[in-house]
Amino acid sequence: HNIGMQTLGVFILWFGWYGFNVGSTLSLNGFTSAKVATTTTLSPSMAVVTAMVYSRFVYKHYDIGLSLNAALAGLVSITASCSVVDDWAAIIIGFIGFFVYQGASVLMKKMQVDDPVDAVAVHGACGIWGCLAAGIFATPDLIDLGYSRTC
Repeated sequence: HNIGMQTLGVFILWFGWYGFNVGSTLSLNGFTSAKVATTTTLSPSMAVVTAMVYSRFVYKHYDIGLSLNAALAGLVSITASCSVVDDWAAIIIGFIGFFVYQGASVLMKKMQVDDPVDAVAVHGACGIWGCLAAGIFATPDLIDLGYSRTC
């Protein structure tokens, strides 16, 4: 339980996420790349802010471990839709992503599932939420911009 190493690991993953999300669009034009980088920043940032407020009110102290996992939850939540949602939607996706993560984490503990790093909650539950969010928040204009419909 080394918080310094956990923080370093999350920062490395977050940095790598930019390469993954921007590179996955397969179009290095300025607008799409900037759009993806922006949504990839907004979603985990909102998840972290939500985790900080949540931990302060629920646990009466700030929980850095919860906030770091919230960052990963926000990143996983936005990955499926990073090029097809507006910026405001990325913020909502990150906000909801935190609660999906927290709920899944509590559920795993209640079910006595041995998951010390909350991998199921972060990647499983937030991955499902991210796929649903892509369908809920995607806009036709951004879909057309990001993905050609011609064969």
